[in-house]
Amino acid sequence: MKRLRTFMALAAVPLILAGCGDLGGSSVSTSSNNSKSGGTQLTGQSTDSDYEGVIESGHYRVSKSRGVTNSQDSDNTYNLKSFENGMLNVSKKVFSTKKYVFQEGQYLSSDTVQNWLDRKSKSNSTGLNPASNGSKSPNKRNPIYIQALEEQDYMTQKNNKLSLGGVTIGIAVNSIDYYKKTQYGSTYQTKISKAEGEAYAKKAANTVLQRLRKKSALKNVPIVIAVYRQASNDSLVGGNFLAYSTNKAGKTSVSSWTPLDVKNYTFPLQSGQSSPNSNDSSAFSNFKSEVEDFFPNLSGVTAQAQYDGKSLSGMHVNITTQFYSQTEIISFTQYLQTTAQKYLPSGVPIDITVSSTDGIQSFLSRSKNAKKFSSHVFNSY
Repeated sequence: MKRLRTFMALAAVPLILAGCGDLGGSSVSTSSNNSKSGGTQLTGQSTDSDYEGVIESGHYRVSKSRGVTNSQDSDNTYNLKSFENGMLNVSKKVFSTKKYVFQEGQYLSSDTVQNWLDRKSKSNSTGLNPASNGSKSPNKRNPIYIQALEEQDYMTQKNNKLSLGGVTIGIAVNSIDYYKKTQYGSTYQTKISKAEGEAYAKKAANTVLQRLRKKSALKNVPIVIAVYRQASNDSLVGGNFLAYSTNKAGKTSVSSWTPLDVKNYTFPLQSGQSSPNSNDSSAFSNFKSEVEDFFPNLSGVTAQAQYDGKSLSGMHVNITTQFYSQTEIISFTQYLQTTAQKYLPSGVPIDITVSSTDGIQSFLSRSKNAKKFSSHVFNSY
């Protein structure tokens, strides 16, 4: 039985491509359902494209099962954030940020999700992954298909009260199942094709929907189920969502799926890769060349780009430096503002993180509709 563990990592996880939205900070709203310490408040919105969050009794309401996932021998941290933020993007297609408030999942406990993610067995009849067939051969064993399951709740507000308006469930399937034949032995791989993994997840989605409907609070609300395919452990980007289904109140079986064509790329492109738009990769190459020529003390300039079909939807740029002087960092950040504006694609959200072995040195960002980059240099004191 594959060991299960809970990831609680938000800090220390590098900025990764997922939502590609405005990364501006959000402050707690002064308006609330109940301003007393025991009441419920909302976080407020940094932009109209973000959901407000729920604060209860002065504390952010955390998920009851956040980050529960099947253990892999060398998990790709990009997958976790890409999965969660990608779910937000799917949810926005159904639950408008103007009408709904985001709440971390409250209806699936950690124990429930752990049991669902485990293999089906005599001691665990609720397991969504197939029972072991006893084989340890990469091509003959029953792999772990479903790697993670995440819940996000969407609330509506009426008469200063919040009520559940809908739920999104993300089902993450492996592209590769990593396993060991012995406890401390070598790691082996069972590859899972896109078609095989997607089909398995869609079949499991019916089971998940039926189980959710048995909960009184979830009987009569819309439930969105989205299928995500994890990237391999050695990938420099996270995975991507394949399809989603919107199930109206009371529905207990999935009748149809809407395909998604969202993919992540690393710039500079890896050998044998091509992006949906060659102009974007050329623009980044020009930006990278200009930056490296102007400042020689750089260890690397890379980017993660997300495409919806053939359209670029956002970009995260990571620059690693060897600067020691605060004035160098300030000058470099100022130069990046003008150079990024000149070379990087317009009309999409872009952020740039400048870091060294000591941590983040500066940060630049530009929202989708903005013309100029804003920046912040982190002081060394």
